[in-house]
Amino acid sequence: MYRIIRFFFFFFSPERAHYLAADLLHFSLKIPWLKKLLHHLFVVNNVNLETKVFDVTFKNPVGLAAGFDKNASFYNDFSHLGFGFIEIGTVTPIAQDGNPKPRLFRLKSDDAIINRMGFNNGGVEEVLKNLKKRNTDIVIGGNIGKNKVTSNEYAVLDYIICFNSLYPYVDYFVVNVSSPNTPNLRELQEKGPLTKLLMRLQDENQLKENPKPILLKIAPDLTNQQLDDVIEVVETCKLAGIVATNTTIDRSGLITTNDELQKIGAGGLSGKPLKSRSTEVINYIHTKSEGRIPIIGVGGIHSAKDAIDKLEAGASLVQLYTGFIYEGPSLIKEINQAIIKRNA
Repeated sequence: MYRIIRFFFFFFSPERAHYLAADLLHFSLKIPWLKKLLHHLFVVNNVNLETKVFDVTFKNPVGLAAGFDKNASFYNDFSHLGFGFIEIGTVTPIAQDGNPKPRLFRLKSDDAIINRMGFNNGGVEEVLKNLKKRNTDIVIGGNIGKNKVTSNEYAVLDYIICFNSLYPYVDYFVVNVSSPNTPNLRELQEKGPLTKLLMRLQDENQLKENPKPILLKIAPDLTNQQLDDVIEVVETCKLAGIVATNTTIDRSGLITTNDELQKIGAGGLSGKPLKSRSTEVINYIHTKSEGRIPIIGVGGIHSAKDAIDKLEAGASLVQLYTGFIYEGPSLIKEINQAIIKRNA
């Protein structure tokens, strides 16, 4: 059934199809019996799925990655599809349009997507309005970033604004310094700037009555030496964990031709081609840190086996994005069923 739906939506541009699908779900849920049907089709309730990580309890370990619900517009709706948690954002202090369109591209032969969205979002005030409409008990993560016009020298102020604003409404935070689509952003992954940024955020966090988990989202393109630095920084700053990984700038091993790739241009690649590298990064961090750092594994999960591979590599939780687009919500159920079987 989903392949028929996907066939229809793939007639539209990727960005248009994204909002059409989200709007369709939103308005369909106004039909009284549809929520029960979706629950029957996709939701798996089992005590063996419950996962407690960084002092947050998740009904199941399968989440929706950041970038899908940038403005916290649809998390209430997507909570009916079986996810254990949803990460909203990336959120910046001030609304920004992002990069010029087209900026989202399907690589159908590779089951992949290239995006150069550029942190398009309505800004923290719009996101707050939407989070105040929360009517679900699903865990919500807040992915935060800096505005394009903010220099790296003052980036920490953007992150602090987002952190303090979203603090009452999300259950954990993810610091995004790894998107390839904001100029110079990845420079903040370097050891010195990263330590300064994260320590300032933790200082703000410790002023709260109940500090919340802060995680760092990293790129898959880091070298082992850079990953060693990340591990050291995360432990020094006492972060709650790492999200591994963001999209990649690597284009090796694709079926899509070089001519097509050149027409598309720059952007972060996600989907099946990212699967192996993402899992390698997870395994490296888990092994090098001797399992001390909780990891959310994301990148190239298109099957239950892909998710299990990431859990076996050392992830405590997993997230879907491109796999959710290509495979549909049944993938969430399949992963949860596989986890139950694995844990039996």
